[in-house]
Amino acid sequence: MQRELIINVNPTEVSIALCEDKVLVELNKEQCQTGFSVGDIYVGKVRKIMPGLNAAFVNIGHEKDAFIHYLDLGANFNSLRRVVDSHTQQKRPVRVESMKLEEPLEKEGRIGDYLQQGQLVMVQIAKEAISTKGPRLTADISLAGRNVVLVPFSSKVFVSTKIRSNAAKKRLRKVAQDVLPQNFGVIIRTAAADAEDIDIMQDILSLVERWNSAIAALGKGDAPALLMSEMSRVNTIIRDSLNDTFSQITVDNEPLYNEIKSYVHAIKPEMDKLVKLYTGKVPIFDNFDVAKQIKSLFAKYVSLRRGAYLIIEHTEAMHVIDVNSGNRTKAEVDQEQTALEVNLAAAAEIARQLRLRDMGGIVIIDFIDMRKAPSRQLLYEEMQKLMATDKAKHTILPLTKFGLMQITRQRVRPIAVAETSDVCPTCFGTGKVGPTILLEEKIEGQIQLLAERGCKYVNLKVSPYVAAYLSEGLWSRRMRWICKYKLRIALTSDQSIGMIDVSYLDKEGKSLLM
Repeated sequence: MQRELIINVNPTEVSIALCEDKVLVELNKEQCQTGFSVGDIYVGKVRKIMPGLNAAFVNIGHEKDAFIHYLDLGANFNSLRRVVDSHTQQKRPVRVESMKLEEPLEKEGRIGDYLQQGQLVMVQIAKEAISTKGPRLTADISLAGRNVVLVPFSSKVFVSTKIRSNAAKKRLRKVAQDVLPQNFGVIIRTAAADAEDIDIMQDILSLVERWNSAIAALGKGDAPALLMSEMSRVNTIIRDSLNDTFSQITVDNEPLYNEIKSYVHAIKPEMDKLVKLYTGKVPIFDNFDVAKQIKSLFAKYVSLRRGAYLIIEHTEAMHVIDVNSGNRTKAEVDQEQTALEVNLAAAAEIARQLRLRDMGGIVIIDFIDMRKAPSRQLLYEEMQKLMATDKAKHTILPLTKFGLMQITRQRVRPIAVAETSDVCPTCFGTGKVGPTILLEEKIEGQIQLLAERGCKYVNLKVSPYVAAYLSEGLWSRRMRWICKYKLRIALTSDQSIGMIDVSYLDKEGKSLLM
């Protein structure tokens, strides 16, 4: 499998497309004004305690107050609070390396015992603001690098479960323990398995330095304030996913090209030649056939092979996906085998769509019914295998007796489709409009009302379809109304007018229905 990262830069945002074997699987967008916020560390001020939710709202400078639950304070919150208080209350600063750690928090505690309104607290954004909700916070702070994740107020060294070799685990633990300061722990990432010892050491030391810089910034300004910003979305994706499967990274902006090339050279010098600057006249997404695939991101219907298709619906509570075989069943004899083939093809596309649209929360999939238990089990196992590459936390349940599969998936960013749709003002989301005969009666009623008021002229501004309907024939409806109500009626056709919308105007273009 070959992977490509294609980056399009415009004045308002940076669009990042990740393709696997030329197929778009992820689309990320970073607003140039706000940047990427997950991982940013703030000093915030507690705005309100919510005992019923066992949570609090914290002002970190965003438009909406951020939310933190008691369980997100972390076991070492008391130690973190001591460090924050020593820097913000003009006390003698406490250093993590030399302090004695406080007692860990209880799992069943109350947030009101540890946070009070107006208190300053050091927090990290765990989830961006989505829809009507503010950012989700955590006080269990960690700093991510390419090879390790630094965990202050800990002394444990964890190794990724994907590293199987006991010898490699032993080596990595020793490397980390040799360089880690006291009261700092790490989680060694999968990428560290192929890294040199010196690279892992440098990674840890640089993260410790970033932590110390964030702590030093605590006493330099008023809260809320940003203490440490996560790197850009582009570099974050490169940091977390760059490996030997990448064939190229293409960007159409020279300053960002130079930044990415420098970053790749720093973390993996042998791969910096993969970073290329695109200078073609055709837009970069059109050149790499990404624009066409992005359009399918907003489609309700997604085509599969040989006539099968998906229908994807989004509701407030969940996402619903219906699998349809189309006209395949008419040409097939073995219905069970046909259903299995369509369902397996649908599973592959659904796994891609979940990542592409970044659908989160509850996802219900209505697969084509299969009677045999081995077929249902095969589909379940295939979906687990397909979703294994999805970095968002997810849970997949086996098919129910009704052929439904339930998936819960971590919601990190707003779903792209929700940002581009609105309820139709003509049909109000029903998909139906009023019958023409009622529209005709409605217009005639308004003309009669205007005639009774003494109006001698009315200009009906309508859609082209309604204009054609009202002027159809020698003895048209418009002519009948002119003779019946003794007033002049003009018709103005406007394509911007809704299908059944009508404006009643005078000679100066002002509305007669005030």
